[in-house]
Amino acid sequence: MSLIVQKYGGTSVANTDRIKQVASRVARYHAQGHRLVVVVSAMSGVTDSLIKLAKEIMPLPTERELDMLLATGEQTTIALTAMALHALGIPAVSLTGAQAGIITDGVHTKAKILNITPKTVRKLLDGGTVVIVAGFQGQTPQGQITTLGRGGSDLTAIALAAALKADLCQIYTDVDGVFTADPRIVRNARKLDEISYDELLELASLGAKVMQNRSVEFAKKFGVVFEVRSSFNDNPGTIVKEETQNMESVVIRGVSLDKNQAKVTLVAVPDRPGEAARIFRALGDAAINVDMIVQTASHGSGTPATDISFTVDKADLLKARKVLDGIRADVGFREVVSDEQIGKLSIVGVGMRTHPGVAAKMFEALAQANVNIQMISTSEIKISVVIDLDKAEAAMRAVHAAFFGD
Repeated sequence: MSLIVQKYGGTSVANTDRIKQVASRVARYHAQGHRLVVVVSAMSGVTDSLIKLAKEIMPLPTERELDMLLATGEQTTIALTAMALHALGIPAVSLTGAQAGIITDGVHTKAKILNITPKTVRKLLDGGTVVIVAGFQGQTPQGQITTLGRGGSDLTAIALAAALKADLCQIYTDVDGVFTADPRIVRNARKLDEISYDELLELASLGAKVMQNRSVEFAKKFGVVFEVRSSFNDNPGTIVKEETQNMESVVIRGVSLDKNQAKVTLVAVPDRPGEAARIFRALGDAAINVDMIVQTASHGSGTPATDISFTVDKADLLKARKVLDGIRADVGFREVVSDEQIGKLSIVGVGMRTHPGVAAKMFEALAQANVNIQMISTSEIKISVVIDLDKAEAAMRAVHAAFFGD
């Protein structure tokens, strides 16, 4: 009998009818003799509602208590999913992340998995029981509840598949697989039959909502081949695996847009060695991820100075400003300016390594769409630009048309 790990996202379990549909799908696999671990997210909208409640109490909630609150979303779903399977006569048990043996570090709201000891999961599987595991959460060695960050249920599923040496890992979502662009923005986006870990990792980290980037990184590290597919039909999905030679024949694999970024500019940072290190060390110590960084000469200051601009997640902007205000006097920069009205548009493809002129083609498409570029960042297989948020979707369609046709 094969062991299958399935993960169902928030839209797949958005209400009791959809939870029953998930249970029916799981029951079909169970009837075929498969052993099943089912990882579920909180019902669609629940996590946002819980965050909103917390912020009604205080603008910057303590992260330990926020984790305690957010973990309840998945716990609701696992119990309901187990009940739906019971109603179909299928033996099922729901487990929290801690009960499933997921051990994490102590960084609340963005914890990393340190280890998985799935003894309880294996025992239940050996007894013929379907195991329903709460995604997005774990427990520190000291017994503190932690959460794994947005999209953390993907990471839970991939990590369990690796720890259990599963035969198959399926990530069920509300789309048929990985597309060349968000089909909700670009109507003629095409579904990909396969994509490499590196390409999906870039797309996920650059705003594509199909997978959490850390889960793709984990899959690559442990060689977990998985399939992204829809929970609303039986169509084949997109296989995610190690890069193959034929993948380089495609110049661009996809276009992504991240609307959840904010740009921060430190004005008139003293132009002397070590200041950038002090700034980004302080942000790193606060567990704030910084993405694109641009340094330019500052105008209007009497002494040699530079302006340093970088991007962070919008959710981290308030915390970032608090950290920067705390080191402003020591570093000596003039002020902090932030802008939430930006989008990060990116193109990704391993074929960039062997096809020149890709950047020029992207910039020409943006120019023709009258879109100004604020920041540029590149790697071996991606090009990212920061642009005005109000032109972001039009820019995405223009770039997609340039590389994939109308």
